[in-house]
Amino acid sequence: MRLSTRGRYAVMAMVELAARQERAAKPAPGKNPAPVSLAEIAAAQMLSLAYLEQLFGPLRRAGLVASARGPGGGYRLARSASQISVSDIVDAVDEPIRATRCDSEGEDGGPGCIGGRRCITHDLWAELGEQIRLFLEGVTLEDVVQGEVLGRATAPRRRELTRV
Repeated sequence: MRLSTRGRYAVMAMVELAARQERAAKPAPGKNPAPVSLAEIAAAQMLSLAYLEQLFGPLRRAGLVASARGPGGGYRLARSASQISVSDIVDAVDEPIRATRCDSEGEDGGPGCIGGRRCITHDLWAELGEQIRLFLEGVTLEDVVQGEVLGRATAPRRRELTRV
């Protein structure tokens, strides 16, 4: 399974934004943290500024970031980093988390299916995609910034395989 550039760049940019907000001086009570410009994020993560501009519109519409216009403007997280999951970010930029090559959940195949039917391993890959989605739902921006991602994945309990 591959996450496209769109999803990866959105996550990288949001982690950079969260890290910068965490490092910045704590604002006075009732005040918002200073906004961070997309140019700063692009330079720090070596990403295309034009591409980031395309990604931050959907992130803003999803309520993940807030924008500030004018000199010294930029973006800040709209919620706490502990309340934004990686899955929220990927979903906001319309990046499907799917390990199958088709779009079908039904018996008949969809685009990418072989001969118009679901392939024999469809359910395996569909379940993998679901496990990835569940994992990303459980990882927040705060977790990534704090380096607390490793060791979160747990293997499902292995069923005893019986031989005939």
